[in-house]
Amino acid sequence: MHHRLSEVTMRKIALALAFLGLVTRPARAQNPEIKFVADTLVVQADGTYDTDPDLATLTFDIMSQEKDLKQAYDGATQSMQRIVALAERNGLKKEDVSTGVLQVAPSYGGDRKKKPRSYLVRGQIALKIHDFSHIGPILDGSVEDGIADFRSLTYSLVDEEAAKQRAVAEAMRRAVGRASAALEQKGQKVGALRYASLDVKQLLGVARLEAAQIGMIAQTVEVQAEGFKDKMVAPIPPVAPEKITVSATVQCAFQIL
Repeated sequence: MHHRLSEVTMRKIALALAFLGLVTRPARAQNPEIKFVADTLVVQADGTYDTDPDLATLTFDIMSQEKDLKQAYDGATQSMQRIVALAERNGLKKEDVSTGVLQVAPSYGGDRKKKPRSYLVRGQIALKIHDFSHIGPILDGSVEDGIADFRSLTYSLVDEEAAKQRAVAEAMRRAVGRASAALEQKGQKVGALRYASLDVKQLLGVARLEAAQIGMIAQTVEVQAEGFKDKMVAPIPPVAPEKITVSATVQCAFQIL
């Protein structure tokens, strides 16, 4: 008797392991499968959420090179302050301006035993812009005044987690609907959720313009050999934001009633 109970128990464990392997095995996205395992229905479904970006991040490089350390540091500090002032004139709040730490790199001209020939002070400043109409004026102001070197422009979402949750909710809704449709044909109903596997894919449509791409867009960039000072002959045209898509895939195991 005891031997039979052990045998039944082992069969249940084997069935459970096989079931988990079935659920966690990636299914083909183009043809989500519906599978019956004992009194359980396994369903896979996809969900997407499309929305417009609501955040633009402008990043600038601050660089100043002088023979005197104080002059180099003061030059970089003044450039950073001018970018902050430009941002404030365009309606940005203090919390939307992120200034990094200025770093100093001495140049010895190949002989470190001697006094440095010059000092390079560099840093970064990032501006978070919610009103995209301010992107153009800020870019124009920084280029015309030669305040700083443009680094990148990125369009994204303020609350990425909320977008992911909407995609997951859509995937779950489709999974429940698919399960209900499959069981309705047999006169059965969807019971409790026994297992769920979730995969949220990366955001698609997050636009990013790098400094290296400026030449392809404006074709008016003049870069000096050292790469420390970029001379902009004309303002950089902002990249138009596109829709951002978040996708999610769920695999659910429902009890069959």
